Amino acid sequence: MKITMIGHSTVLIEMGGTRILTDPYFSLRGNPVFARVAPPAKSREESRDVEGVLVSHSHWDHVDGPYLRSLGATPVVTPQWNRGLLKLLGGRNVLGLKRWESLEIGGLRITSVPALHLAVAAGFVLEGEGRAVYFAGDTFCRPFMGEIAQRFHPELALLPVTTYSVPMTMGERQAVKAVSLLKPRVVVPIHLGIRPRSPLMRNGQTPEGFARLLGESGSSTQVALLAEGDSREF
Repeated sequence: MKITMIGHSTVLIEMGGTRILTDPYFSLRGNPVFARVAPPAKSREESRDVEGVLVSHSHWDHVDGPYLRSLGATPVVTPQWNRGLLKLLGGRNVLGLKRWESLEIGGLRITSVPALHLAVAAGFVLEGEGRAVYFAGDTFCRPFMGEIAQRFHPELALLPVTTYSVPMTMGERQAVKAVSLLKPRVVVPIHLGIRPRSPLMRNGQTPEGFARLLGESGSSTQVALLAEGDSREF
């Protein structure tokens, strides 16, 4: 299994001979409130050679219309209620999944799992070669993570760890709680590619702070901090 950080929540997962890209966001700009911290490690054109794309929800920093329009027949998997919007954005082969519903892409079985966010959202579990990866998308920590652990026993979890005070997804302490429910062998922090333009909206939380708190909690889960362009075999 190989994980490559493209940037923010855009991650290339290579597993079971299949390449899956998560939450594509290739714009170099943010929006009036958030700035992009660093450019993505790959361009839209360099990221089209995949067997499938997962879109957890429709917020601007998790879905890229020009990229969707470039994919042709490549399947784009999203929560059922997001399907129409992604088609409006230009997705041609958009597949909507209900909660706990699964489909197969290449050598992987992909299951939509619960998420709690400020938009219609889902996480995804990818299974192949006897292993499982949990991509959380954007979510707060909630008890459903315990059910995800019981059903799939994910070895690796990609979890959002925000570094700003706007309550949109998990901070350091919620992410530690999520790890205690999921019990993965490794966690990779994501959602680190944007920053509030106003210093008043920032806080002192960091992925390194999350790793420190997780270690202090006594957890045996390892934290893999991946910068844009970093790849790691697991």
